[in-house]
Amino acid sequence: MSEELSPRAVRLRDAGHKLTNARLTVLDVLETSGGHITSAEVLERVSAVDPSIGRASVFRTLDLFTSLSIIRPTYIHTSLTPTYVLLPDGHHHHIICTNCNRVIEFEECALDKMTQELETRLHVRLTGHLLEFYGLCDRCL
Repeated sequence: MSEELSPRAVRLRDAGHKLTNARLTVLDVLETSGGHITSAEVLERVSAVDPSIGRASVFRTLDLFTSLSIIRPTYIHTSLTPTYVLLPDGHHHHIICTNCNRVIEFEECALDKMTQELETRLHVRLTGHLLEFYGLCDRCL
């Protein structure tokens, strides 16, 4: 892990949480994974970095990161095991091919107005979103 804190680690600290070795190790694994990783893969990679970090600590950390909108579980490839995705700037977007399960990510987000309207109408404070569209990719058309 680098000496300089990532923006997500700063966010964790600024939310009042301690930057423990377990939390920073899980965060580093998530950040170096390319953004899509299952809990089993997180456990395996965390164990390779530091075998003293237990399974319960990893799952508690994943839950904490989910509550802070640092990650979101999604069920891209299965309904049993979530794949965790990082939420850069609080959001993440996919198009998932219903034939080959190819995942296409895109950055464009035109949901700012909808977010503001939902917050006003429903009296909530939204911290992030995961948007998934389903259809056929260009290879399967």
